[in-house]
Amino acid sequence: MDIQLESPNQPDVVALIDLLDAYQLSLYPPESVYALDMNSLLQPNVLFAVARDAQGAAVGCGAMVVTPEFGEVKRMFVHPAARGQGVAQRLLGMLEAEAMRRGCRRFMLETGPSQPEAIGLYQRLGYAVRGPYGDYRDDPLSVFMEKVAA
Repeated sequence: MDIQLESPNQPDVVALIDLLDAYQLSLYPPESVYALDMNSLLQPNVLFAVARDAQGAAVGCGAMVVTPEFGEVKRMFVHPAARGQGVAQRLLGMLEAEAMRRGCRRFMLETGPSQPEAIGLYQRLGYAVRGPYGDYRDDPLSVFMEKVAA
């Protein structure tokens, strides 16, 4: 499994993001899906990582929006066929490490209660549930989490 920072604007990565969007919209109403669009993902303060299998196919992705206050995890997704192999953990670790190299030590994310596997992963990796942050409103379909790096 190869994980690198790449542009999200590649056909196989766009297809992966489309799968993520369809998955999220199968779980939550559109007003409770806080996804970044392609233009947002292409901004200079966004780290975008892609996991590729041995054949070079994109099987996972994740983004981190780095601000002066914190890094926000966005667009984390692993193709169902590649789950259970540690891809999400490696993607998140890579994004956190790169953000820390840029001076970021606090990480935030928003996920949903219908994704217990994701919540469990984040908790195992040191994220704790917290209240809304930034421009988010309190939403029963949102779970907000935070991690402070040592």
